[in-house]
Amino acid sequence: MSDKTSNILGDNPKVSFLLGLFIGVAAFSTISALIFMVAFFTGKNTTFSAGEEAAEVAAADVDLGAEEPADEVAEVPAVTADDHIKGPENAKVTLIEYSDFECPYCANHYDTSKQILENFGDDVRLIFRHFPLSFHPNAQGAALASECAAEQGKFWEMYDKIFAANKSGTMSIAAWKQAAKDLGLDTTKFNDCLDTEKYADQITAQMQDALEAGVGGTPATFVNGYMVSGALPYESFAQIIEAELE
Repeated sequence: MSDKTSNILGDNPKVSFLLGLFIGVAAFSTISALIFMVAFFTGKNTTFSAGEEAAEVAAADVDLGAEEPADEVAEVPAVTADDHIKGPENAKVTLIEYSDFECPYCANHYDTSKQILENFGDDVRLIFRHFPLSFHPNAQGAALASECAAEQGKFWEMYDKIFAANKSGTMSIAAWKQAAKDLGLDTTKFNDCLDTEKYADQITAQMQDALEAGVGGTPATFVNGYMVSGALPYESFAQIIEAELE
């Protein structure tokens, strides 16, 4: 470049502005193209987030899609009498669900689970375990309420009421206390259990077990030990269960 040309570019503010704009647009286009290529070839959404909370949302509170069961059986804790169980002990298929009562996808999966139990009858049993996410303000309280109701033999009844509140957007501690009253529980005992967070350590332990088994989001369901991530439609679960029954 000649000195004359250099002086023209350097001394003319309009030329400098246009040159800078051109460089900026070119750089942005290049970055956008790279992001598109990553998303296209990996089949994954490319999301930029700031902070742990956004990362948790991206990783944990999403419909994780129609993933196939894992290739290997995960080491989830064995079912015991302390678990919340629907279905016979000798069922051929055991579903262990790790769930967040406030997760909207878990509310969808709640309906799927009911359909599975209705259609497969004694061939399946459902075990519910807790995985309340920190960015859901009512999830921990709901988990605690379910355990306090379980103390009086009403876990599944409270489970139904909590997911009904999820769907109607009416989740709160006051709602759980009213639900306990509606279910005929000893409200003094229930309220003390809930207010003191009596079962917080048990809920935390279930979450830790889930993390060690590879759970990264809710809902996560282990079908005879094989993990299925996300709120898959009933038809997808039915195919998986039928394969286990063969």
